[in-house]
Amino acid sequence: MFGLGITEIIIILLAIGILLFGSKKITELARSMGRFTGEFKKGKRDMEEEIKKMNSDDENNDAKKEDANTPNNL
Repeated sequence: MFGLGITEIIIILLAIGILLFGSKKITELARSMGRFTGEFKKGKRDMEEEIKKMNSDDENNDAKKEDANTPNNL
Protein backbone atom coordinates (compact mmCIF):
# COMPACT_ATOMS: atom_id res chain seq x y z
CA MET A 1 0.00 0.00 0.00
CA PHE A 2 1.75 3.14 -1.29
CA GLY A 3 5.11 1.41 -0.83
CA LEU A 4 4.68 1.29 2.96
CA GLY A 5 5.25 -1.81 5.02
CA ILE A 6 3.12 -2.97 7.93
CA THR A 7 5.54 -1.44 10.44
CA GLU A 8 5.30 2.02 8.88
CA ILE A 9 1.50 1.80 8.76
CA ILE A 10 1.35 0.84 12.45
CA ILE A 11 3.63 3.74 13.39
CA ILE A 12 1.50 6.19 11.40
CA LEU A 13 -1.71 4.87 12.99
CA LEU A 14 -0.18 5.16 16.46
CA ALA A 15 0.91 8.74 15.77
CA ILE A 16 -2.58 9.64 14.57
CA GLY A 17 -4.08 7.89 17.61
CA ILE A 18 -1.87 9.83 19.98
CA LEU A 19 -2.88 13.09 18.33
CA LEU A 20 -6.58 12.24 18.49
CA PHE A 21 -6.83 10.54 21.88
CA GLY A 22 -3.71 11.45 23.83
CA SER A 23 -1.05 9.10 25.13
CA LYS A 24 -2.95 8.14 28.31
CA LYS A 25 -6.03 7.04 26.36
CA ILE A 26 -3.88 5.02 23.93
CA THR A 27 -2.36 3.02 26.80
CA GLU A 28 -5.85 2.36 28.19
CA LEU A 29 -7.05 1.20 24.77
CA ALA A 30 -4.02 -1.05 24.36
CA ARG A 31 -4.59 -2.55 27.81
CA SER A 32 -8.25 -3.18 26.97
CA MET A 33 -7.29 -4.83 23.70
CA GLY A 34 -4.82 -7.04 25.56
CA ARG A 35 -7.50 -8.12 28.03
CA PHE A 36 -9.93 -8.79 25.19
CA THR A 37 -7.32 -10.89 23.39
CA GLY A 38 -6.66 -12.90 26.57
CA GLU A 39 -10.38 -13.50 27.15
CA PHE A 40 -10.85 -14.46 23.51
CA LYS A 41 -8.00 -16.98 23.65
CA LYS A 42 -9.38 -18.42 26.89
CA GLY A 43 -12.84 -18.79 25.38
CA LYS A 44 -11.38 -20.40 22.27
CA ARG A 45 -9.37 -22.85 24.36
CA ASP A 46 -12.42 -23.74 26.47
CA MET A 47 -14.50 -24.30 23.34
CA GLU A 48 -11.82 -26.52 21.79
CA GLU A 49 -11.64 -28.60 24.98
CA GLU A 50 -15.43 -28.96 25.02
CA ILE A 51 -15.46 -30.10 21.38
CA LYS A 52 -12.69 -32.63 22.06
CA LYS A 53 -14.61 -33.90 25.08
CA MET A 54 -17.80 -34.27 23.04
CA ASN A 55 -15.92 -36.10 20.26
CA SER A 56 -14.31 -38.52 22.71
CA ASP A 57 -17.71 -39.14 24.35
CA ASP A 58 -19.20 -39.87 20.91
CA GLU A 59 -16.34 -42.27 20.13
CA ASN A 60 -16.86 -44.06 23.45
CA ASN A 61 -20.60 -44.36 22.81
CA ASP A 62 -19.97 -45.71 19.30
CA ALA A 63 -17.56 -48.30 20.66
CA LYS A 64 -20.12 -49.40 23.27
CA LYS A 65 -22.80 -49.72 20.59
CA GLU A 66 -20.48 -51.87 18.44
CA ASP A 67 -19.73 -54.10 21.43
CA ALA A 68 -23.43 -54.49 22.16
CA ASN A 69 -24.19 -55.41 18.55
CA THR A 70 -21.53 -58.08 18.18
CA PRO A 71 -22.76 -61.58 19.05
CA ASN A 72 -20.92 -63.58 21.70
CA ASN A 73 -20.39 -66.99 20.10
CA LEU A 74 -17.72 -68.24 22.44
